[in-house]
Parts: sequence; C-alpha cells; structure tokens
Amino acid sequence: MVLQQLARRGIRSAEVLRAMVSVPRENFVPPGLVDHAYEDSALPIGAEQTISQPWIVARMAEAACLACGDRVLEVGTGSGYAAAVYAELTAVVYTVERCEQLYRHARAVLEGLGYDNVRCALGDGTLGIADVAPFDAILVAAADEVIPDPLVEQLALGGRIVAAVGGARGQKLVRVQRIAKQRFVREEIADVCFVPLMHGTA
Repeated sequence: MVLQQLARRGIRSAEVLRAMVSVPRENFVPPGLVDHAYEDSALPIGAEQTISQPWIVARMAEAACLACGDRVLEVGTGSGYAAAVYAELTAVVYTVERCEQLYRHARAVLEGLGYDNVRCALGDGTLGIADVAPFDAILVAAADEVIPDPLVEQLALGGRIVAAVGGARGQKLVRVQRIAKQRFVREEIADVCFVPLMHGTA
C-alpha cells in the first residue's frame, strides 16, 4: 500500500509514510472487509459513514505538517483509523464523533491498540473542544460549504486546518494557516469527495 499507492501517488513525507506502515488498517474495518483493508479506497463502516481511503489520510496528515509536539483536533472519528495515523506523528490527538455507535467502537479499537495519546469524545465536532484549545492542527474528515467558525477560533497561531470545502458541485481539500490573530492563508490542495459534515449530535 505504502509503496504502490501512496509514495507513487505523491506522498513524500517519510514520517507520514512510516506512520501509515505502523497502523494496522485491518483493525479498523468491519470483519467482512478485512481482505480489502489495504486497497486505496473508502470502505463502509456503518451509520452511513466510511473509513477514508489511505491516500486521503496520508495527504491530510502531510498537508497539516504534523509534528511530534503538536496538539491535534480531528473532527469525525469514524473508524478511528485516521486518529491512529495522526497519533503516530503528534503528541496528542483529540477526536470527536457525533455518532455514539462509531464513537464507542473507535474508542475500544484505539484503546486495544495502545493509543494512549488519543482522547475520544462524543459530541458535535463542528464546535471543536474549547476547553483544551488551541490546537496546532485541525483535520476535518467531512465536507462543508465553509469551515465552521469555532474551529477557526480554536486554531493556534501558526496552526493549520485541513478540511474539504464545497458541496454537491465539487469539493476541494484546502489548508488554512493562521499567521496572525485575524490573518489566514488558504491553499487548495486537491479535488476530493467527502461525506457531508454533520452539525449537532446524532
């Protein structure tokens, strides 16, 4: 997967590639899909959600420039797979999931694999987690027309948000970096197709 699907498709960060090797993706997919765990495609995980394709997870991690001392917020835990990848690269990952079924399953898998630097929370991820903000990086595993204001507010100076922006007519993976209190730099990274970002709790 790493050599044929990720490195060949442009993932250059050695740290990200090592993280992708380290995380056993088969632990995060339903039992009936284990044989497909290392295909470069999204797979259903229940509750009308998917585990993101490996390339997307790697590309988001690379775009966020994750570093070993970073405090990270992930919006949309899903299977927990991306949180595990980010946890290989950073100090601590706070991940929020609105669906209780997915939250409980992901938390159990992450705890079982020993990811003690991942903090799982049940709730509306679009609100962020103000009590533990600011964050050096925020990664949003779903698409919306705009990045929610609370996430922007909880971004540290120098911090990066990586999120899909857009709707039915098309989405772009973008990186927004805070370079001053009210000044941001936005870059478009790739065309993507994410599930819609849901506001509120399930």
